[in-house]
Amino acid sequence: MFENFVKKLFEGRYITLETTPTYSANINNLIEKLENSGVVSYIDGFTTTDNPLAKLKYSSLFGAVKIQERFQKPVIATLSMRDRNKIALQSDLMGANDFGIQAILALTGDSAKASDQPNSKGVFEGDSTLLLDIINCFNRGINYAGKPFPKDEEPKHIYPFAVINSYSKNPKTLLKKMIKKIEHHSIGIITQPIYSLQQAEQLLELFEKAKKECNCDNPQTQLVFGFFPLTKFRTAQFLSAHVPGIYVPNEWLDRLQNGEEEKIGMEMSKTLFEQLMELHPKIHIMTANKFDIANQILSDR
Repeated sequence: MFENFVKKLFEGRYITLETTPTYSANINNLIEKLENSGVVSYIDGFTTTDNPLAKLKYSSLFGAVKIQERFQKPVIATLSMRDRNKIALQSDLMGANDFGIQAILALTGDSAKASDQPNSKGVFEGDSTLLLDIINCFNRGINYAGKPFPKDEEPKHIYPFAVINSYSKNPKTLLKKMIKKIEHHSIGIITQPIYSLQQAEQLLELFEKAKKECNCDNPQTQLVFGFFPLTKFRTAQFLSAHVPGIYVPNEWLDRLQNGEEEKIGMEMSKTLFEQLMELHPKIHIMTANKFDIANQILSDR
């Protein structure tokens, strides 16, 4: 399953869909929503988020297991450095691996100060590159302390992914972060949402430069464009004003504000999606669990 998934990442069309487990003791409603949306047949795999914005949600790992078992498509499970030390990270990796989860999205994680749980504190023994290093150790048959796994009981190969901003006033900042994540063996670097073809082209240029400047031979990493369809002015305004690392051009804000926002937003989103697919057909779709929107984008192609 995962070998073919990764082959698509490197050789052809590759589309994943973000799922966000909700505040619930089961994930059945989310799975039912995916089934009813019709989007599953158009994608190659999923991701599950890990308590985004430090708000309590259903486990990203158990969610990944259930979604993968139900749809028989690979799931990239997100793990956050905010909530786990090296012991917990490695224990979770071993357990998830035993249940067939072989792709991990390494995140540093949002600050625990934003949590809905009183007096929560972040762990943060390191940033996401520590988790990438742990995964590299597992793939070499040892834990992070260098102790080999028992013979014939090594973890199945784990495919590490990372994230990066889609915009910075100083492109050198993005370049340095790309180099760092390439050097720490991520096979896919997923950008935050992109809202112009020019921005996508610039990111590809930076990525190619990062591969040339990184301290590694023949880096096996691909860039994946983040794509979040905008059908509401308030969503566009929020992303523009409050989310660092995302740039929403004024054209989007003006047109969404001055017309039928859902119709115009969908038209603009579809156009951008087609442009991104033509440029670099490796896209991660985010819809805040509005899977019908993803289905509209993909089914009309």
